[in-house]
Amino acid sequence: MKAEIIAVGTEILLGDILNTNAQYLALQLAELGIDVYYQSVVGDNPQRLKDTIFHAFSRASLIITTGGLGPTEDDLTKETGAEYFDEELVLDERALKRIENYFNKVGRKMTENNRKQAFVPKNSTVLYNDNGTAPGIIIEKNNKILVMLPGPPKETVPMFEQQVKPYLAKKQEYTFVSRVLRIAGVGESSMETIVKDLIDSQTNPSIAPYAKDAESILRITAKAKDKQQAEQMIEPVAQEIYRRFGNDIYAEGETNMQTTVAKLLIDKQKTIATAESCTGGAIASALVEYAGISSAFIDGCVTYSNASKQNRLGVKSETLQKYGAVSPQTAIEMAEGAAKTANANIGLSTTGVAGPDGGTEQKPVGLVYIGLTIDGVTTVKECHFVGNREKIRVRAVYTALDYLRRELLK
Repeated sequence: MKAEIIAVGTEILLGDILNTNAQYLALQLAELGIDVYYQSVVGDNPQRLKDTIFHAFSRASLIITTGGLGPTEDDLTKETGAEYFDEELVLDERALKRIENYFNKVGRKMTENNRKQAFVPKNSTVLYNDNGTAPGIIIEKNNKILVMLPGPPKETVPMFEQQVKPYLAKKQEYTFVSRVLRIAGVGESSMETIVKDLIDSQTNPSIAPYAKDAESILRITAKAKDKQQAEQMIEPVAQEIYRRFGNDIYAEGETNMQTTVAKLLIDKQKTIATAESCTGGAIASALVEYAGISSAFIDGCVTYSNASKQNRLGVKSETLQKYGAVSPQTAIEMAEGAAKTANANIGLSTTGVAGPDGGTEQKPVGLVYIGLTIDGVTTVKECHFVGNREKIRVRAVYTALDYLRRELLK
């Protein structure tokens, strides 16, 4: 089955809203073994919307649209889909009742134009919306399938997950299962070199390498008759990859470094305090994204000036004068000061030159020192990052958390 994803909305065309639905749907369709060859974005224009949908069906058998199901006059996805399949729109009483109940629940008056959302193509499957007013719709006719979903991701994602995905899965002869391995400290090109022989020799399961933010990812995908068989096919490939990368693999699935580190801190019953300069509190912010981190995270401070490093953390004035704020010596004293003042097992610090200005020949933009003390044992890591200020700071946060993770695993 070949699919195309169409996002409907002038606000997406103008860049006012990020099209996260397309990324989500592409990943979900890949898991189902459905090939996506095209993605389109079209504004709220009736003729251009019609042209886009009609053209999409000339090259795909499955079209998934997001947006254009609202109550206003320029919400015309449903009308255009009905026109393609030559279906009239009829009132769905259940959809209307759910819309009325939604407005009663939120304490708002329902306007007449909201009734428009309860009209659906006559011969269609209605996807009732538990998170908004607009129902989704599936029309299947003449070996073509049109799935129309609401635009807001908080409505799109659960509707697809709970109703559309099972519908499409039944139409697939095979099951596709993927296992994602997240790798830290290894660049995409190096990672691909390490597993090139596996990639070249594997067809099922297949191995796909790609980079995301500051990490690399390997996705192993197997095609089988059922999920259990697919997982059995994936397992020996995953084990071989683990053998090659070891602790460079920090997690599996849809997660991130800060979640992994937070869980590790809690599991090992360690407490932590952070002291940040160039990262400006981003490490602390990343850790507190994890619910339950309060049992491990005690304190976080941003000591941007030399004075704050001295007053808040006890960094010696002679250290700053002799070595400077961006130095391994300062990073060490920052980490030790954070742990001492918070009475924590761990102190984690960053100090560096994030740019775009402030760099010198001896201390260029991108130089960052990460200090770490764990139960009285202190180490420091020197890093050289490239990119703009934001990228340098993001990579510094990620690397600091990975540095902590690796030390905790020793």
